[in-house]
Amino acid sequence: MAKRDFYDVLGVNKNANPQELKSAYRKLAVKYHPDKNPGDKKAEEKFKEASEAYGILSDQEKKQNYDNFGHAAFENGGGRHAGGFGGFSGADFSDIFEDFFGDFGGSRGSRRRSNNRGSDLRYDLSISLEEAYVGKKQDIKFSTTEKCNNCKGSGSKPGYSTDRCTVCGGNGKVRSNQGFFTVQQTCPQCAGSGEEITNPCNDCNGQGNKQASKKISVTIPRGVDDGTRIRLAGKGEAGTKGGASGDLYLFINIHSHELFKRSDENLFFECPISIADAALGTTIEIPTIDGGKAKIKIPDGTQSGKRFRLRGKGMPYMRGSGNGDLYVQVNTEVPISLNKEQKELLEKFREIENEKSNPSIKKFFQKAKSFWKN
Repeated sequence: MAKRDFYDVLGVNKNANPQELKSAYRKLAVKYHPDKNPGDKKAEEKFKEASEAYGILSDQEKKQNYDNFGHAAFENGGGRHAGGFGGFSGADFSDIFEDFFGDFGGSRGSRRRSNNRGSDLRYDLSISLEEAYVGKKQDIKFSTTEKCNNCKGSGSKPGYSTDRCTVCGGNGKVRSNQGFFTVQQTCPQCAGSGEEITNPCNDCNGQGNKQASKKISVTIPRGVDDGTRIRLAGKGEAGTKGGASGDLYLFINIHSHELFKRSDENLFFECPISIADAALGTTIEIPTIDGGKAKIKIPDGTQSGKRFRLRGKGMPYMRGSGNGDLYVQVNTEVPISLNKEQKELLEKFREIENEKSNPSIKKFFQKAKSFWKN
């Protein structure tokens, strides 16, 4: 028999938010739980069906796989979790196992993970290479959830406390007999807390936290590189029912620079020079990332592509002291158009070169002639 669509099972549409999914599942779980329907096989199957549907749709990654591939995402190792049980990776199935089979083998139920911790958040921050060189402090603004000031995060009206959950009796779990073993599941009514809010806070509707816009000041260290991740502990979304807040992760993006290219702590700079400067030698002045200048002596006869190393003129080491190096590559520029005087001088130079017979050029043509004869 083909499986029903998970959204149809829960009675919601594909745009349902996590709270709507949770609410729909709770209603079905309370209605069809085996403890309330002893000996009713149809109710037991509906309970299993609803639990499986919620187990998939309540997880963002599994939900995405299901929306893309349907039930095939979790059959025969299909989808993105190939090799797991029924489409779940080992870690994912472990979580499901904890919720559904907590008492199988004895003590698994006591190791159930708390879901009260707030979610982690990500913030992408773009800065310039100069800002990465000196470091900076910056205010950032983002949307998050914060503990409700009215109920102090409890979810109950001020002056009221929570009552014992009417479904699980305060245990946080409900049990049912499934064939040869006992199935233990997190209580769908209280989400495992054992408590039920009977007088919800008017400000947060019993959630214990509220959506808010938050502004904080962050410090970007000197030498930070593109793709660096900075963790700000406890700056994520607020936890529920006394749970810890999540973390905020800053992901650093560094803009491309018009002069410098970066590789780790080293910088690279390309500088054009004329044929005359390459042949006769000269001294050039180049910019440095700190806003200063540096002089480089170009010896006579410098070939195009030659690199010069300036120690300590690169980016700071983010962990430790000192700086990387700056590598300057000189590229000989051949003039595109010449005036009469320039052409006459170069013609005279070519005549002298031919008389002098440059060794490297002479050697090359000797090899070429030898190849043609062969």
